[in-house]
Amino acid sequence: MTCVALAIEDYALISDCYTGALVGRDGSIDWLCLPRYDSPSVFGALLGTQDHGRWLVAPTDPEATNERHYRGESFVLVTTWTTADGVVEVVDAMPRTPHSANLVRRIRGVSGEVEMCVDLRMRFSYAAAVPWVRQLHDEHHTLLAAAGPDALVMRGVELHPTDHAHEGTFTVREGEVIDHTMGWYPSHKPLPDPIDGPKGIRESEKWWADWAATFTHRGQYADEVLRSLLVLRALTHDETGGVAAAATTSLPEEFGGTRNWDYRYVWLRDASQTISALLAHGYRDEVDHWRSWLLRALAGDPDDVQIMYGLGGERFLPEYVIDTLPGYHGASPVRIGNAAAKQFQADVIGEVMIALHDARLSGMKETDFSWSLQRALMGRLNAVAHRADQGIWEIRGPARNFTHSRVMVWAAYDRAIRGAEEFGLEGPVEDWRERRAALRKEIERKGFDRRRNTFTQHYDTAEVDASLLQLSQVGFIAPDDPRMLGTVEAIENDLLHRDFLLRYRSRTDLDGLPQGEYPFVACSFWLVEQYARSGRLEKAHELMKRMCAVANDVGLLSEEYSTASGRQAGNTPQALSHLALVRAADAIARAEGHGESLVGGGSPSRALDAVDT
Repeated sequence: MTCVALAIEDYALISDCYTGALVGRDGSIDWLCLPRYDSPSVFGALLGTQDHGRWLVAPTDPEATNERHYRGESFVLVTTWTTADGVVEVVDAMPRTPHSANLVRRIRGVSGEVEMCVDLRMRFSYAAAVPWVRQLHDEHHTLLAAAGPDALVMRGVELHPTDHAHEGTFTVREGEVIDHTMGWYPSHKPLPDPIDGPKGIRESEKWWADWAATFTHRGQYADEVLRSLLVLRALTHDETGGVAAAATTSLPEEFGGTRNWDYRYVWLRDASQTISALLAHGYRDEVDHWRSWLLRALAGDPDDVQIMYGLGGERFLPEYVIDTLPGYHGASPVRIGNAAAKQFQADVIGEVMIALHDARLSGMKETDFSWSLQRALMGRLNAVAHRADQGIWEIRGPARNFTHSRVMVWAAYDRAIRGAEEFGLEGPVEDWRERRAALRKEIERKGFDRRRNTFTQHYDTAEVDASLLQLSQVGFIAPDDPRMLGTVEAIENDLLHRDFLLRYRSRTDLDGLPQGEYPFVACSFWLVEQYARSGRLEKAHELMKRMCAVANDVGLLSEEYSTASGRQAGNTPQALSHLALVRAADAIARAEGHGESLVGGGSPSRALDAVDT
């Protein structure tokens, strides 16, 4: 029987902060790229069928039911299966082992006895290569699989080859424990020693618990905030400091559609906002790590700044279509790489400057290079600030003067000015002030529709865009300013779809793509934040609860949500969705008097506002 991928919300992430595996409710690991998130897949059933690679460990009983949860504040996944004959627990974890990648699947008999099955199908290079497999017939029943530069070693119960798969069954009784382990290593290197599964699980759980121990949040959404921060940390590569936008590629923004993109890379925008979210909750080490990543990625020449990079700072991310994976439930094409890497998006320098200013506000000192890097970025901005761009949504149609982009250019100058005036840093402050003031006048004249009392998506339209909700977040306008309230009203009228917010109306000729996509999760959380910051707490709570309910059973959010089917859509777990949740919860907590947060950098001081007026 051919098995297709589960619903997106039926997958849980396990991670070692280098890469991550998606484990389905059925016990099958259907997505895993090794050794990094942006490496080729070895299990690719998520974008096809079991024959595109998977690792199933589950009861043979087709009537078995299960419940699952993360153990504490970790990414150690515990699935408890109940059958007619007994109960068994499967613990899935990825021990943190630098320069390799290991998975442990520990099966423990809880009561009675349960017959279990293993179905292992290894497919390298996005299912383009079936590996050469050897069986060592040792005490560990070791399997070695190699294809090109990659190799896997599997240890556990004995498996038997069956038509490019390896299968086995075994019975677990009460009190018995059986470990299955998998390790990746470069194929030209010696076979690594067996890993200690129980020790790996314990150490993984302890690392996550230690990381979460410093978390504080006094609002009522603390659990959701903590899980979101954990997701953001899981997507942050432990060695390089790069923050992946998601763990997957080509999960469709509309089921069966063509809006399928590869999100396993570092967008400066998403990474900057992630750093601000982590920083607001006391996680400062990640900021230092990311600042170092940023310097390496820019390679000393901000004139060549891109909007996105590989996890190690790689610049060359060509987009191409593969035919070895047919797509999630047939949604094609499946894309690797992302052509947006070569787009001009005017907002990204503003995002970076906001994050680095947040770091200053938190008490972090500028390093020998960090302010000079910002000065260089501002120099680059001077040269390109006048240009139309592709915008935050990476429009593949003509470049436009997007209002959000123009405001983020304003924000870049604003944070540079504040760095000089509030922290004594050197720079051409008068020039920056003049540019900031000119931008404000331009935006208020060209990006505002006085007839509808709303800011507009771009200078040549009366349409609105959910990204306009960020105007108050970055301090361009007060959240309760009549013009901002008018913008919110227009967004509610035009973009609310069954109580969830669209990015923009795709039926316009804006993006050059076929019409149709689902509400964008982050946008609804932006609306929650706006409600909270403008004193509409009842509305904020109402929408916040609705959005938190969109998360799956282990608290993960994808990119979009289908209101018609009640299903998650788009790549998962999505960093932007989770950091928008954090911001929204923080805004509600502040509005209810639970303390301040540095997320978003706050608003400009009155003195700075006066300069722009």
